[in-house]
Amino acid sequence: MNSNPQKNQAEKDKGAIKSNLICVFSILLFAMGFPAAEYLLDDWDVVSVITARNVFSFILIFLIWLSIEGIQKVKSAKWLKGFFIGVSGFGIGAFLILYLQSITTPVIAALAVATMPVFAVSLEMLLDGRKMTFWFFFGVVLVLWGGYIASGASLVESNIGFAILIGFLGVALFAWGSRATVKNLPGMTTLGQVAVTSFGMAGLSIALYFICTIFMDLTNSASSITLKHLGLVLIYAWLGLGISQILWIKAVSQLGIGISSFHLNAVPFYVMFMLFLLGDRWIWHQAVGALIVISGVILAQQKSSKKKADFFELP
Repeated sequence: MNSNPQKNQAEKDKGAIKSNLICVFSILLFAMGFPAAEYLLDDWDVVSVITARNVFSFILIFLIWLSIEGIQKVKSAKWLKGFFIGVSGFGIGAFLILYLQSITTPVIAALAVATMPVFAVSLEMLLDGRKMTFWFFFGVVLVLWGGYIASGASLVESNIGFAILIGFLGVALFAWGSRATVKNLPGMTTLGQVAVTSFGMAGLSIALYFICTIFMDLTNSASSITLKHLGLVLIYAWLGLGISQILWIKAVSQLGIGISSFHLNAVPFYVMFMLFLLGDRWIWHQAVGALIVISGVILAQQKSSKKKADFFELP
């Protein structure tokens, strides 16, 4: 009599572990974009960097989508709604985060990204009926604390000021866009959802690029394009955004934006680990911060014995 419930529970747990691993791999790829963007920003302006990234990323995602699902799926997609989500959520959100990095440091940008669980959980509580159980609240606290430790930033010494507010707005919009992609584009596969929203990102960045070039003369990268730059753009666009975004939306659809966003707080550790493999030094506070984040992710997904909530699922 108890074999079926136990089997179903085991399948749920296995599925949740798989979804978390997808999210981890997505964030690993996303983290690769930070050092690539930093090198590009040494020679290019922020508008050129974001435009190149979004356009190349959309081209890759669209070709993958077209080759797997065919022209009929492409024609019947919710292009207009996806375009709006891509512009207002991912497009403006990603631009503000990159702009924050351009005027501060990658560490400060990572610190801003570490606040996404606050916005993501707030969205789930307001719009999806997420209940703030003890374990979930404790997990949120650990994730934020671990993300702050991993970033290595000091709110006192860094003198963040108004710049961090720009990052917070970008993170909030990115969290909204992630949820809206899953909730407001039903009937579409993950590939289709990512493709139509990426179209919005690309469209916004192209329009912004031409406005800044023609009317403001703010772009300066056209005269300094090398093979090194193209390689960095492909890393930033195809791995740090394209493939990462597909996996990210897949994870959000299975875990919810709240739990998925927790994984973003380990970004500073992933960046440090990649640099360590390339010969840089090991930074212990980032490793400790990542362990705290992992602990928070696990605790936040525990079911409540009082409310009998499903493991790893929204109420």
